[in-house]
Amino acid sequence: MAILIDRDTKVICQGMTGRQATFHCEQMIAYGTRIVAGVTPGKGGTRHLYLPVFDTVAEAVRETGAEASLVFVPPRNAAAAMIEAIDAGVSLVVCVTERVPVLDMVRVRRRLADSQTRLIGPNSPGLIVPERCKIGLMPTQTLVPGRIGIVSRSATLTYEAVDQTTAARLGQSTVVGIGGDPVGGMDFVACLELFLADDETRGIVLLGEIGGTAEEEAAAFIAARKPDKPIVAFVAGVHAPRGRRMGHAGTLNVVGGGTAAEKIAALREAGVHIASSVAEIGTTMRHVLAH
Repeated sequence: MAILIDRDTKVICQGMTGRQATFHCEQMIAYGTRIVAGVTPGKGGTRHLYLPVFDTVAEAVRETGAEASLVFVPPRNAAAAMIEAIDAGVSLVVCVTERVPVLDMVRVRRRLADSQTRLIGPNSPGLIVPERCKIGLMPTQTLVPGRIGIVSRSATLTYEAVDQTTAARLGQSTVVGIGGDPVGGMDFVACLELFLADDETRGIVLLGEIGGTAEEEAAAFIAARKPDKPIVAFVAGVHAPRGRRMGHAGTLNVVGGGTAAEKIAALREAGVHIASSVAEIGTTMRHVLAH
């Protein structure tokens, strides 16, 4: 079952004819992802990677029945690309673009509110169901099918958690990188709801970091829901200096909120198991499941 995608999901790529998008689409196709078309304005009617290219998302959806779109578009045009996919009725949009202006994302969020589309990103490594479907940039070398759902704001921590849950012989059901920007699409709560409803997921790893209130909102949801599936969390940035952005736009440690210590305290109070270090994510989950 997994969440959001499976081996039958039909995917298009907006900006597929670019160099980086070409490389990653080749990787996705090799992994088994069902990419059915690309979208590049002005190149409609051509073919790329042996697939048709359309001028608009609406045309691509009409001709292929695509359900998901990967946005591989430069920052200045990324919001327009996301909105185009939303308006075309695409069910899932995954935006890997970094440095999308915050005000542009406010416009995207407004358009999402009136749609049935789910957005992952921007600044996301994407998502993957091991051996079934990959949308985005995630490496696949250490992925194995299993029972742990992973949701993360940090791409690097995502890869580390994958490696550790594989080493712990737990594997992954679905891995979702929601991105670390301050304004984005699906958050921890939205992903937790899907994982809790998924029969293939027996435990959940939540990877947070400083900045924003996403982890605190997840803690409130968990406290109210009291899920029967164990949740292990790690929050990066315990030693981050205040007032300095660390890594990307959302990781800003400010006076009065958003610190790692506050997030950890909220999650622990909600009943989440806290990994004491990044090296103990897998072993913590294995121990929790065993007991």
